[in-house]
Amino acid sequence: QVQPVESGGGLVQIGGSLRLSCAASGRAFSSYAMAWFRQAPGKPREFVAAISWTGVSPDYANSVKGRFTISRDSAKTTVYLQMDTLNPEDTAVYYCARVRNRFISDYRRAENYDYWGQGTQVTVSS
Repeated sequence: QVQPVESGGGLVQIGGSLRLSCAASGRAFSSYAMAWFRQAPGKPREFVAAISWTGVSPDYANSVKGRFTISRDSAKTTVYLQMDTLNPEDTAVYYCARVRNRFISDYRRAENYDYWGQGTQVTVSS
């Protein structure tokens, strides 16, 4: 079964950094936009960041813009989310996902993604 695999979550103090990785090898992912979403307890899943298959023009939620950076390696097998200046509001399970098809341009809607990873927990302590 084709599925992205996230890693890199953990416990970090306020102001700290983490880098999440999403392993998504094969043609099923390399030619598609990828995104990170997150879900905190009791809240709906929300968009965090997305990157096109070319790696240009990444998109970010306003809440993370300037603090988070999404990227993908040249082989397009791994997508990263560098998270800096973390605060308790960033605590959530972070999911990596693949857009349904290459014609979709609205990267912020969860329903536009088909393959999802299992998630990795990020906890920011005060």
